[in-house]
Amino acid sequence: MILKTYQKYLIKEFLFFTLKVTFIFFILGFIMGILEELRFFSDIEVEYYFPIILVFLNLPSLIYQIFPFIILISIIFLFLNLTEKGELTSFKNHGLENFQIIKLIASVTFLIGLFTIVIFYNFASILKFNYLDIKKDYTKDAKYLASITENGIWIKDEIDENILFINAKKIEFDNLIDVEIVKLSQDFEYLSTVTAQKVNIKNNLWNINEAITLNKNNTQKTEKNILINTNFNYEKISNLYSDLSSITLWGLIKLKEDYQTVNYSTIEIDYQFQKIISYPIYLTIMSLLSIVMMMNLKSGLNRVFLITIGIFLSVLIYYINHFFGIIGRSETIPLLLSIWIPLLILLIISMVGLIKINEK
Repeated sequence: MILKTYQKYLIKEFLFFTLKVTFIFFILGFIMGILEELRFFSDIEVEYYFPIILVFLNLPSLIYQIFPFIILISIIFLFLNLTEKGELTSFKNHGLENFQIIKLIASVTFLIGLFTIVIFYNFASILKFNYLDIKKDYTKDAKYLASITENGIWIKDEIDENILFINAKKIEFDNLIDVEIVKLSQDFEYLSTVTAQKVNIKNNLWNINEAITLNKNNTQKTEKNILINTNFNYEKISNLYSDLSSITLWGLIKLKEDYQTVNYSTIEIDYQFQKIISYPIYLTIMSLLSIVMMMNLKSGLNRVFLITIGIFLSVLIYYINHFFGIIGRSETIPLLLSIWIPLLILLIISMVGLIKINEK
């Protein structure tokens, strides 16, 4: 496709302001991130450059999350620049309709969204995973590990001067099913193995009925009811992958398969998938909303006032999405509706504004 001169110009200007605003948010994110990391490592001795590396690992994920608002603010700057130079009037005088400008910017935004979820999201998630993986070694929970694989749920726990290795085939409500618990000393000396059909994990004090215990002297006994103290409960296990932004698209697919294998809820993964799928459309709607605002507002308004409106809209949209996300993940409303209702509302608002614009 051969682009016309005005199209090349508008695309170049749009990308320029997008990169410029992204860079500004990158610097702001770096400053806030370095302050947070310095606070975190205030009592931990590390090399001076270590917090800086962590900040750079986390920043791409942050940019991905706020990029819809970067698009909104970038378009505000774009139209301010076009208006101040009189280029919008010039375009109109040469027969260029508002709809053609809107269509061009919306199309470019959609393509940026596709690039973001196919390339940038996976790049950011890999860096985020490394960020979390490095940082967990400096938290008090570093010795408490848990994961879900196709072979079930695996937990390593250290408590009461013992090390526990726990494997369960699946999870049902507050219970682990087909459980094996191997207990070792701090010197990794074998102490015992407990097997059971069902273990209640509602609290940190696990309740086991009909447990079979094999001791280190190779004697076996069956116990009706025993209690095992751990650092884990159902809620903590449920939050194993609370930050799904650290998992790539193909990682999410694999994780969902593993969750289904152990009969574990995939609601969080499905929510993350829907957010990723809807991302290009979300960016496009944000661009339309920004264009509608700029073309319907009176010219000559203060630049600071317009940026303030953009920031206010960004915060408002964020909290609307967050609210619908909470009620969607809690299954108060269907998950699909929790993702698409806010976008549909924004699209309707944008379309009403677009009708007025094309009449000008």
